[in-house]
Amino acid sequence: MSYARFQTVPVGNLRVHVCATDKFKTNTLSAMIQQELSPQIVTKTALLPLVLQRGTETYPTTLQLKQRLEELYGANLFADVYKRGERHVLQVGLEIANEQYLRAPASLLEEGVAFLSEVLTRPVTENGGFKESYVAAEKKNLKQKIESLKDDKIRYAAQRCIEEMCAGEPYSLFNYGRSEDLDHIDAQSLYTYYRDLIRLRPIDLFFVGNVSVDEVVRLVERHFPTDQAERVPVETGEVRHTVNEVKEVVDRLDVKQGKLNLGCRTQVSIRDDDYVALMMYNGILGGFPHSKLFVNVREKASLAYYASSRLESHKGIMTIQSGIEIANYQRAVDIIREQLDAMRQGDINEVELEQTKATLINQLRERQDRSYDLIDAEYHSILSGRPRPLEQLVEELKQVTKADVQRVAEKVQLDTIYFLRDKGEGTADAAN
Repeated sequence: MSYARFQTVPVGNLRVHVCATDKFKTNTLSAMIQQELSPQIVTKTALLPLVLQRGTETYPTTLQLKQRLEELYGANLFADVYKRGERHVLQVGLEIANEQYLRAPASLLEEGVAFLSEVLTRPVTENGGFKESYVAAEKKNLKQKIESLKDDKIRYAAQRCIEEMCAGEPYSLFNYGRSEDLDHIDAQSLYTYYRDLIRLRPIDLFFVGNVSVDEVVRLVERHFPTDQAERVPVETGEVRHTVNEVKEVVDRLDVKQGKLNLGCRTQVSIRDDDYVALMMYNGILGGFPHSKLFVNVREKASLAYYASSRLESHKGIMTIQSGIEIANYQRAVDIIREQLDAMRQGDINEVELEQTKATLINQLRERQDRSYDLIDAEYHSILSGRPRPLEQLVEELKQVTKADVQRVAEKVQLDTIYFLRDKGEGTADAAN
């Protein structure tokens, strides 16, 4: 099959990435801004996408902003923050109709680029800062978002496991920040921070759809402020981390089902030669319904309601998550550790290997069908500093052997066992 490819062009101190394809009926425009993950600024960064979506110089009220989106044939404005290893990424984007499918003016793409630029670089201001009422309202919304984490016990347990495992490391921070910081953020200090972020940190602009590189470059030059000042790269930590002792942590809340999460250091990141073998390792261990965790912990032993694993490719960690009966804690820990040992010993059969390859390759090919996934895959590649186009990833996966997977398995170290359980006394088999 043919794979969509991005072409990258520097425009001033911005990096512009264009994927010209006629596969979609919409054009997707996305700005990605890198910042370091740091306790001092994590909450400010998380607040920005909420405030930026409230109003601009030309459309100062939220109603006017929404009306402008309607005028742009129901365009969709989106913004959020993500963790990519020890980078905090602010995304602001726009999905807009491809004018070829509408009786629309030929300038629809240009109007979209101009609108996105204004949202990102010309927010509504007052008294030398953001509009105070917007900041106050969005601080409340962000506080609610942070505090609601506790209501989603699966996400809460995942975050607590990371906090304990990565204590003292930037990656321990929640991507939406800390509620205790919000009282110290005002409209002026947030605006000052925003101006520095936009001016100093790396910005990547992505365009996917029925567009041409020349046209996109011309529109970026016309509508985005660009200059030659060098942007400051975000420094990230070392992924290799020796585990001297496995940490065990138990939290007690009002829950009926236990959440058992394990955190492992893989010693491998997306920029390493062994990363593709690590993808296979994770797939065989817990990525899919045919994987060892699902089959052995959930199906055969009936110990878990769900059991899976996932990678954080930039930080070099793998997490295992499961939902269990509280009394089954020790048995579940033992059988999960048995699966890690089986991987280390090369206890991998041909069916597991080939099924995982086929499923991973199918997943990668499906990314071609969603513009958001194309952008996400390309940005992972940019952040890693090691370009791996999708077709290259597919070819590398085809070459992975059982020996490659076992070599990676030998590097993986269990770091933290986290258990979220009820407030009761429990039984002899449950964690204390």
